[in-house]
Amino acid sequence: MKEIVVISGKGGTGKTSLTASFAVLGGEDVIVADCDVDAADMHLLLEPDFEESEDFYSGELAYISQNECIACGKCFDVCRFDGIDVVNGSYTVNELNCEGCGFCARVCPTEAITNKPLKVGKWHNSNIKTGSIMVHARLGIGADNSGKLVAKVKNEAKEIAEDEFKDYVIVDGSPGVGCPVVSSLSGAKFVVLVTEPSVSGFHDLKRVYELVKKFNIKTGCIINKFDINKSITSEIQKFLTEENIVHISSLPYDEDFTKAMTEGLTIVEYTNTNLKKLVIDSWNTILKIIP
Repeated sequence: MKEIVVISGKGGTGKTSLTASFAVLGGEDVIVADCDVDAADMHLLLEPDFEESEDFYSGELAYISQNECIACGKCFDVCRFDGIDVVNGSYTVNELNCEGCGFCARVCPTEAITNKPLKVGKWHNSNIKTGSIMVHARLGIGADNSGKLVAKVKNEAKEIAEDEFKDYVIVDGSPGVGCPVVSSLSGAKFVVLVTEPSVSGFHDLKRVYELVKKFNIKTGCIINKFDINKSITSEIQKFLTEENIVHISSLPYDEDFTKAMTEGLTIVEYTNTNLKKLVIDSWNTILKIIP
């Protein structure tokens, strides 16, 4: 089983749309992992049935028992995160600010404060329209620990792939260079960078590749909408050559990309234009060069 991770330095490059297209092209041989848990949207294109769902807990949250609280204010005084509110004379926990450090519980003279496991999101195993399975999740509003939720999604997808003797796991990673991206890269055999020829796109491509290099993973790049700024496209191509990054393909700007998404379809299902052929060629190139 080989793991392919698709990431981008910034949002809006077409990363998820291309990942979904590759999932459709891979069909039953590919287990899909949507690891963009902060803004999950692969479900819009792959029609998951949410067959299995489970709450995900990570970290802790303080809880104040009003029956035991004597309103001494010690918890309020020691909290450095503004995690304690006073409402009509009652001390309560501000769930968005609480870091779950447990200091308030240690200073409480009546032991009215306890820490409880914090629900930060939910993950799902779904059958999808390709005849395969997608593992996906959504992080709760204001929740932390997205890197741990990404690890959970990836591990579940890899277990399913191994149990069902699937050839590939394809991962839609988060944009940027934060903890979710680091978690997405762990264990990958090949990384696909999706970029666009804009100043921010090129800058963030270089930034995310600096992260990928630390993992020593073979890497390729797709330049999406290459024709909107051919000058920057040339700079990107030069950068790929200098860094020994495989230039998988350059895709032209095409409004069919957006039209397909509005109908819940990938570009390889929507049209028979040249763009569809280029995306198919990109997938075949990835399969040939993956270690």
